[in-house]
Amino acid sequence: MIKDGRLRSLEYPDNGKCGMRGKIIRGIAGFYYVHAEDLVIYECKARGIFRRENIKPLVGDDVELEVLNRQERTGNIRKILPRKSRLIRPAVANIDQALVLFAIVKPEPNLNLLDRFLIMMEQQGLPCVICFNKCDIASDREREILQKAYEACGCRVLFISVKEQEALAEVRSLLQGKTTTMAGPSGVGKSSLINYLHPNADMETGAISEKIDRGKHTTRHSELFALDGESYIMDPPGFSSLELFDMEKEELRGFYPEFEDYEKRCRFRGCVHVSEPGCGVKEALSEGKISEVRYHNYTVLYNELKDRKKY
Repeated sequence: MIKDGRLRSLEYPDNGKCGMRGKIIRGIAGFYYVHAEDLVIYECKARGIFRRENIKPLVGDDVELEVLNRQERTGNIRKILPRKSRLIRPAVANIDQALVLFAIVKPEPNLNLLDRFLIMMEQQGLPCVICFNKCDIASDREREILQKAYEACGCRVLFISVKEQEALAEVRSLLQGKTTTMAGPSGVGKSSLINYLHPNADMETGAISEKIDRGKHTTRHSELFALDGESYIMDPPGFSSLELFDMEKEELRGFYPEFEDYEKRCRFRGCVHVSEPGCGVKEALSEGKISEVRYHNYTVLYNELKDRKKY
């Protein structure tokens, strides 16, 4: 990487070409776009050995590349460096955290969808920061309900307004030195936030799309944007539905950490907090100690898993 302002290049003895390290920021149509340590984006192909060994480069991979033509900015990926993590959905490597963006209003947040995403990220060992956008047009009561519900499950919760640039400096500080995937449904302000954090995002996407002769708005692909030399943010396609990963229905309660303090009150060991009498979690719910929104989502997901096992 770049140290003391100097580029540390690699020399490959078999062909004399100059190489360096970088990170894959986009992959499409067999091409991989690598943000290299000289801060240039190179269009690369993967060597045939990856296909023979059934290895697929992923967005987020740290790689070694050989530069074929500096003027044309083309190269080959020679080596994929060891991955510290790999997500299945979105398919991406070396992610440190997820920034989950939902609107408080317009559109009204689908909190069941939010819970599904939090569970999916926890299954993959990824911490989440929840950002609720459009706080400038939301009521104090709406903010209070969401904050109480989701801080209790251990997530960092921020209320932001991309339009009014409220609390965006705090968002930027949370991204520093990390590779972050942004997630959320369409229409909640993801593109606007990306453009605030990285003003040249549209320009970079358009340049790559033009090079491969595709419209930049025809097909969405996961893409990383370099905020600086050490910080990246990923803009994956928006989602409107999300199935839970395979799990037993009895495992679901483990993804609702706010239940834990009250489970010791349950009359029956192995209580799943749905229909059993003497349930400590339902008692805490009636006392207002557990969020009604979160508990409702839990029962919906529990019944979904229960019904799935029947077929």
